[in-house]
This record gives sequence, C-alpha cells and structure tokens, in this order.
Amino acid sequence: MLGGGGCGRASQRFFGSGFVFYSVRVRVVQLSSTAFPFNPFSHHRHLHRSISSSPSSCFSFHSKCPGEEFPILSDCFSQREEDHEGLSPLAGGIVALGKFDALHIGHRELASQAAKVGPPFLLSFVGMAEVLGWEPRAPIVAKCDRRRVLSSWAPYCNNMIPAEFQIEFSSVRHLTPRQFVEKLSKELGVRGVVAGENYRFGYRAAGDAVELVRLCEEYGMGARIIESVMDKNQYARNLSSSDSKERGQVSSTRVRRALAVGDMRYVSELLGRKHRLILMAKDQEGFTSNKIRVSAPKSCLLNLAPKEGLYEKCSIFITDDNLVPCKVVINTTYVHIEIDEVGICNLVGNQDLRLLRIEFGDSGA
Repeated sequence: MLGGGGCGRASQRFFGSGFVFYSVRVRVVQLSSTAFPFNPFSHHRHLHRSISSSPSSCFSFHSKCPGEEFPILSDCFSQREEDHEGLSPLAGGIVALGKFDALHIGHRELASQAAKVGPPFLLSFVGMAEVLGWEPRAPIVAKCDRRRVLSSWAPYCNNMIPAEFQIEFSSVRHLTPRQFVEKLSKELGVRGVVAGENYRFGYRAAGDAVELVRLCEEYGMGARIIESVMDKNQYARNLSSSDSKERGQVSSTRVRRALAVGDMRYVSELLGRKHRLILMAKDQEGFTSNKIRVSAPKSCLLNLAPKEGLYEKCSIFITDDNLVPCKVVINTTYVHIEIDEVGICNLVGNQDLRLLRIEFGDSGA
C-alpha cells in the first residue's frame, strides 16, 4: 500500500451547495464525473470539535514530542464495521491521500481542494520504513510542529485547519485497491477523496488515479484527482533523479535535496514557509550556553537539518510570539546558535533550555 504522487490544480464547478467533479485536467487521462453526495459546508465546526474532544475508539494518539498528540487509526482496518461504536473521526470528511512528509505547497493544495467540498483531513501511513526495510530518515517536519504548520494552512482551507490521521501500514499493506476504498467508505465513513495524479494505492501499488475514481464512484464517494504543483525554480531543473515519478513537480524529495545543499531560499519556496528546526534536550545530553552562544548536540534534533555550514538571517524563538535574530552554525556533531548577550539572557530567562526552535531565513550555507 504505497501512497504518493503529485499535487496540484483541478477543474471545478459548483451547483448550489454541492460540488461536482467533472473534468480533471491531467496529462494522460480524463476521469469520469463523480459527485460528492453531501452538503459540503454543513457541520464543519461541530465535526472538528468532536475530533479533538471525543476521539473514536478506532484510533489512538502517539507522540514523541511534549504537548502534542499524533492520531493513529490503529484498529479501524483490523475490525469489522459492525464492531465499532460511534462514528469514525473521519466520518463525513474529505480525505487527502498521500505521504505528507514535508507538508509542502503541493500537499497544501490537496488540503485546499478538499476544503472546498467539506472538512479536510490528511490520511497517510505510518511504519512504512520498518515494514519495507527502508533506511530510517529524519522527518522534514518535527512531529510536534505539524499542528502549527497545518494551522497556517487555514487561510487556504476555508478557514478550517486540516486534521491529520495515520494508518498503521502493516494493517493495510495487503489490501487490494478495492478493499482499501471499501474500508474508507464503510468503516471510516469518508465521503470523498482528493489525490494527486501520480497517486498509487493497494497491494504492490496496483491502483492508480483512474481506478481510485472508479472505485470511489462505485462505493458512493466523491473523488478528485488534481494536477501536480510544478517546481518553477530554475535551479531545480538541474537536479538529477532516478525516481520514475519525477516530472518536475514539488515533492518531499526536492525539499530534502535543497536542505542537503543548504539552499534555504529554495526550501522556503517548496514549503511555502520558512524551515523550522527543533531540538529537544535529552537527559544525557543537554544544551550548553555562554554569553553569545547556545550549543546543542545533533542527537537532539527532532527533524532534518540543512547541510553543515553557517546560516545567517535566522531567528530563535524566546516565546511563541517573541523571536530574536541569530546565526546558526552546523558542524558534524553540534548545532551552535549565536545570539547577542541580551538575546541569550532572554532565552535563558524564559525557558529551561529543553526545547529550541530555530527558523531559517533565505540565506544559504
């Protein structure tokens, strides 16, 4: 069960309060019409309140960051429909399908298209690397920072904040495309899906966008397939890739490559925001400071740092709404944050130096 593919724009029209998906502009195929069979703007606020305050029995929260919960749909795909009590937290919502590693502008467009029809959700898989034997990689966005990023998407999503859920990959990897769509419809109560034109799903990625639309129509769900958001950066054209899906679209892979060369302006363009690096002190390894510098071992990183080097025009958060300018020096073992003496005093005086949040400007290494 592999989710992926580009994200982008779709043709659309409205009929009263309903939405009809009728002519998706893709490069290879035209997909048949599918109507979203429900009022797209009813009960949005009520639904999102119920998600946060009354979680369903078919999902749990996993978290590795202080103060944040990460919802995992742990049981929905292993139990029969009649075994559930109450509604799925995704019931009545429009689900964007993908991997959502970087939460980049292509992912934001998926959420935006979903929000035009109903309450938007992101649905992806957790545990793929362990099951498929992939080498573990640091996330681009720290888990405890994902909610902030999704909150920033509200202006693109009819002032709704997309809710994010994950499915244990091991529980769905053997499902056929039909079985997966059936689960979405009958067990999760999803009313519509949005996916990129390159999205693949089902065992051994057997299903494509055409089959997704066909199956959704069969099970009474709406479906929208959207064109990839293309990377307009001239530098990106020189990036070589062995990925057969690489056609110049914005992708998490491109974000990783831009971080690997320290091009923070390019990273910001792909993400639609500045890259935020988060470090959390461990019991064995804390942060150290002097009059002009705070230092943290790289083992404290919660997400992917750019390449080694000096980064100017950065900021460090003293509080949620108080940033001070800084420079960041990354070497093989440490991340050093250089601040003036007043900034150091404010930083130390406002927190216990257990969590550092650094935002990178457009300067490169």
